[in-house]
Amino acid sequence: MKVMIAAGGTGGHVNPALAVAGEIRKRHPQAEICFVGTADRIEAKIVPDAGFDLKTIEISGFKRSFSPAAIKSNIKTVKRLLRSSGAVKKIINEFSPDVVVGFGGYVSGPVVRMAAKMGIPTAIHEQNAYPGITNKALAEKVDVVMLTAEDAKKHMNIKNSCVVTGLPVRGELLEADKEVSRAELGFDNKPLILSMGGSLGARAINEAVTDVVSKIWKENTCNFLIATGQYGLWVPDLMREKGVDVDNAKNIEIREYINDMARCLSACDIVICRAGASSLSEFQALGKASILIPSPNVTENHQYHNAMALVNNDAAVIIEEKDLTGDKLLEEINKLMNNKSRIEEIGKNAKNMAALNAKEQITDIVLGLIKQK
Repeated sequence: MKVMIAAGGTGGHVNPALAVAGEIRKRHPQAEICFVGTADRIEAKIVPDAGFDLKTIEISGFKRSFSPAAIKSNIKTVKRLLRSSGAVKKIINEFSPDVVVGFGGYVSGPVVRMAAKMGIPTAIHEQNAYPGITNKALAEKVDVVMLTAEDAKKHMNIKNSCVVTGLPVRGELLEADKEVSRAELGFDNKPLILSMGGSLGARAINEAVTDVVSKIWKENTCNFLIATGQYGLWVPDLMREKGVDVDNAKNIEIREYINDMARCLSACDIVICRAGASSLSEFQALGKASILIPSPNVTENHQYHNAMALVNNDAAVIIEEKDLTGDKLLEEINKLMNNKSRIEEIGKNAKNMAALNAKEQITDIVLGLIKQK
């Protein structure tokens, strides 16, 4: 059995692919699994680290601008696309896969398209409620389209089968215990608010959270765990300027990055975060109440659509970045903090949306395509 997986660019594309690859290997230890990605993005590190082979091609996306720099970049992208066909065909011929699955990112386009053209069974998985350009195009060519959210279907012209599978969530998240995690983090039993904006950080979130903390930290009614991201290392200094004793306050912990997500997410009561598909699937799986601040700087504004899929089910609160201030964020926090049953209700609604068997269902579909050959 030979499975080829195309995924790249961000952890949101690669991590679900790795989860499925792991499930395939668990069921069929002798299966050969080959990833196709790029040499300069996240997959170049985490795929080999996970023990899977990675073949690379040179590919990039189009810039949605007419600036000289964007035009120059788009010319390079066209050249790379033209060159990629030969490279992709060579990789497919050498590996000879029984099935090819795309999990998103620019690299999925040429790989899945070529496999379909060669008569190999194909499938794609779309993480977002508003699908990306690559998967929109591939939906007309593949044998199966798998979706995280039902909302994505109305934005795609799907030729064959379509299944809503949800998005795979890491097993350690589902196994984490809230009280144990809270004790390990050293927080008391007051509500814990987790704030994060990705590995790089989100300035708008960091600024609003800093303002919130400066106004209520002395009341000591809740705990804060704040992940600033790489570009948010200024947060502690700004808090000090606003009078926060970040060096001694026991109810505030500031980090650059969260590398123990299972512990931190299971321990918290409220999450303040962007609305990436992977993050939302984790909140749903653990039944967490969240205040979502979608990034406005993503393709097709897809984070807004991701967030609204929860909001429309009363499973999250949304603040668009254009409306975000410290006062607005504090207002939403207080609405939840002053009504504990509301926190529980939102969390319960989120959990009802969770697809806890997504990894298994996706694997069933992929292996089923092989059996149909």
